[in-house]
Amino acid sequence: MAYLPRRAHDADAHIMEPPTWLRDHADPDIRERIEIPTYANELVQTGDAATGDSPDPGRLGDIFARLAARHRSDEFLADEATDVMNRKNFAATGSFLADDRPRVLDYIGVDSQLMFNTFHNTRLYEWEHPAANDPDAHVDLDLAYGTARAHNRGMTEFCSVDDRLLATCYVPLADFDRAEAMATEAIEMGAAALLVASGCPAGHSPTHRALDRVWRQAEEAGIPVVFHVGGTGALIDPDYFQNGLPIPPDFHGGAENFRSVDYMAIPFPPMQTLATMIFDGVLERHPNLKVGVIEQGCIWLPSFIKQMDSAMDAFGRHEDRLRQLSLTPGEYVERQVRVTPYPTEDIGWVTDQVGPDILLFNTDYPHVEGGRRPYERFERGLGDRSDEIRDRFYADNFVDLMGTAVAALV
Repeated sequence: MAYLPRRAHDADAHIMEPPTWLRDHADPDIRERIEIPTYANELVQTGDAATGDSPDPGRLGDIFARLAARHRSDEFLADEATDVMNRKNFAATGSFLADDRPRVLDYIGVDSQLMFNTFHNTRLYEWEHPAANDPDAHVDLDLAYGTARAHNRGMTEFCSVDDRLLATCYVPLADFDRAEAMATEAIEMGAAALLVASGCPAGHSPTHRALDRVWRQAEEAGIPVVFHVGGTGALIDPDYFQNGLPIPPDFHGGAENFRSVDYMAIPFPPMQTLATMIFDGVLERHPNLKVGVIEQGCIWLPSFIKQMDSAMDAFGRHEDRLRQLSLTPGEYVERQVRVTPYPTEDIGWVTDQVGPDILLFNTDYPHVEGGRRPYERFERGLGDRSDEIRDRFYADNFVDLMGTAVAALV
């Protein structure tokens, strides 16, 4: 019996990339320029990592070969179905072995999963931005777009084993012409969604008219543009943690992810980017473009819409761009924006405030943050809301977001 008792699509799921994953999919001219990351408090804890140096790829290969053998063992497979929501990160079924991932969808009981990387959003963001506090720094466009291409190859390759796995492909917005070309390439690769940074590109707004070439391609292909947590660099000034106390551990037991204080800042970049896209007319010019805000919570939505209404009231008479809008900010959100909640948020209350067409079910599989029982938590939040609202949350809103990417699955 599947974990979920009802029809559902999963709007946030991940692969767990081995440390050499990006290099393995990169063109030869940039391959050696990509540092192999060390994953603190994850599976890979080698002597090399402990010194701060890049781990030896050969040693990592041996580690993952042993892990793969464990995943294929009779002992692991015997409890796979019942433990699918309990095993996390590299210990989870199908977390890095693509051929195993279709079983996960069957065990959970979802019709599809929208797939993201785990370890590379911040790196991709940083590669398309100059180094902070360095006035002479510049964006290495060859590296920024080369690593995005490697990411997209890795994602589409992993997802190619099953049509229910929907790949997100990254498009750096640093350069107008390259962004347009990368969007074309990603769509031709089979991208189910174009992943862009939640924050502002270097040197121009995400609403610059030259980037309409990217939004138009997504709109015409019938796939969404999506933001995901991690695509903004540092969430807050690190000095907030200089409080005379030890830095508390995150979900993974370390200090590399996020805790309560920086958790509070997660929605700020997508709020600013979305508001700018609305005020600058991106959603007006592209009425069929859908935008997904993934793993950045939903509790901010009601006040965000009210704040945009207030901005319209304060500045609407003075700004031509605002006078040219045909809808209210909340109407643009309802028509074109879809958002995943965290399982700890009161989704019933948020739905009451913003309507039933925006929120999306998700598991965050196989991450710890998604919890072992997200369905039960979301059900408690929905309380006595109607079956129609539940149908929209668990499936219909996702189908609306994903367009042609899920047309064959409906």
